[in-house]
Amino acid sequence: MVVRGSRSARRIVTSLAGGLLTLGLLAGCSVDDVFNFGWPRGVTPEAHKMFDLWIGSTIAALAVGFFVWGLIFWCIIRYRKRGEELPPQTRYNIPIEIVYTVAPFLVVSVLFYYTAVVQNQVIRVGDAEMTVSVQASKWNWTFSYPGTQGPDGQPVATTGDSDYIPVLVVPTNTRIQFDVQSVDVIHSFWVPDLLFKRDVFPGNLDNKFETTILSEGAYVGRCAELCGTYHYGMNFEVRAVSPEKFQQWLEAKEAGASTPDALRAIGEDPFAVTTFPFETDRKAA
Repeated sequence: MVVRGSRSARRIVTSLAGGLLTLGLLAGCSVDDVFNFGWPRGVTPEAHKMFDLWIGSTIAALAVGFFVWGLIFWCIIRYRKRGEELPPQTRYNIPIEIVYTVAPFLVVSVLFYYTAVVQNQVIRVGDAEMTVSVQASKWNWTFSYPGTQGPDGQPVATTGDSDYIPVLVVPTNTRIQFDVQSVDVIHSFWVPDLLFKRDVFPGNLDNKFETTILSEGAYVGRCAELCGTYHYGMNFEVRAVSPEKFQQWLEAKEAGASTPDALRAIGEDPFAVTTFPFETDRKAA
């Protein structure tokens, strides 16, 4: 009986392992994708902290899951029917009841603690090295840089319109504060690669967040709040460049160059390149 039970247990474990392997192969996942457990990798320190929280939570969930599955299969094999005799009936096992009451509470408490810690790190402000003002409107964006001055005496700015997807140029490895505000209805500033979204409200509100972009690149931005007829086309792009290139770009803007011309001057693509899947004619313009 015991031998047959052990063989049955081995067959079950082997089948489960084979099923998981087949599922991974059919999904076409790389090794990194499999061990990300479905969570994308962001380009900010806050995104990395959220990734670590996700991995830790998933490992904890898998550990609990395997433990429960193990108990289920052990009961199936160990206490399967062996005859017509009714097995001993037990109830009110106080130690077990205490364990399965206290254990979930401890698991939830630990997850809550680390979630609160990471959340506080994500929304922390006060260490910014530069500020960008983000103004949302139906249905476009304006990005300006307080402390700078263009030929008109106003801060350097980039404004999108029906023929131009605005490009928000920022330096890498620099703590940036984003002050976000709407001039009409509720919008939402969302850059998927930052793993962060902030609703943008009308009114004189203190609505800001900070982050540091670690990698150079072009990152698509969206309005993630249904804001009206042309909400679908309310796109923008975050262009992260080296601090040296950013300073050159800023100097060109302060001298009166347009954003595309200033980008072209530092060797960057002058127009947004990451608007997919919402392609428009703006790039061609």
